[in-house]
Amino acid sequence: MSRLQLNKSSLSREQKKLKTYQQFLPSLDLKRQELLRHRAETQQILAQKKQQIQAILDQTARFIPMLSNDRVDLNDLVTVSDVKLKYENIMGANLPVIKLLELKIRDYSFLAKPHWVDGVSIQLQGLLRLRIQVQVEQRRLALLNIAVKKITQRVNLFDKVLIPTTQKNIKQIKIYLSDAERA
Repeated sequence: MSRLQLNKSSLSREQKKLKTYQQFLPSLDLKRQELLRHRAETQQILAQKKQQIQAILDQTARFIPMLSNDRVDLNDLVTVSDVKLKYENIMGANLPVIKLLELKIRDYSFLAKPHWVDGVSIQLQGLLRLRIQVQVEQRRLALLNIAVKKITQRVNLFDKVLIPTTQKNIKQIKIYLSDAERA
């Protein structure tokens, strides 16, 4: 770190820096608050999706107990055919959003399979859709956590390091200049 010069030009320079820091701090804090709000929303959405998944699993277990029959092959009955994501920029963080989600139900013989397979295929389709949405929301949450951490570090840098240091430097320069003026 360079040594602080004790003259009027450095005093002016430090005062300009202090003014700039104090101008940036409120906008950084607002950005942090907005990111925290989006993070809370994403956590709430994620919790809702997980509850929906659990509700589908409970409903399926209750109304379709025939799933325990392992002679009926349900593997790959519903598959993901296409997922396209787009990214939205929220306060500098590029967050994924599902643009397109296509699921495909494998063709099966209506006569060879039991009648309840139709209901299972619909339940599996809803379950798979929700699980993909949960994965996207978890990715959004991870990215938001990174963005919140970074912006919090910047706010703390300005609030706890740069502004106090600059104020201390201004005070030190003013004391030196007033002592020099008296002498």
